[in-house]
Amino acid sequence: MKSKGTAYILCIIGFFGIAGLQHFYLGKILKGLLWFFTLGFFGLGTIIDLFTMGSQVDNYNTKKELETIRANALANK
Repeated sequence: MKSKGTAYILCIIGFFGIAGLQHFYLGKILKGLLWFFTLGFFGLGTIIDLFTMGSQVDNYNTKKELETIRANALANK
């Protein structure tokens, strides 16, 4: 399970020069690379991330929980 606090810290660090860390943390490698090479879409993408990071972490955690539930259901068949 990923932490919203950690994602926000990485996002803020990214705003000051190491853009994309929050996306690498959430397993979005291509988006992380895009943010890294464009400096977070020149800062605008990082600002948007500050407002949407909570829901991005929630989506990641929900996806991982569903994968676990599906794997357990298939294993119990």
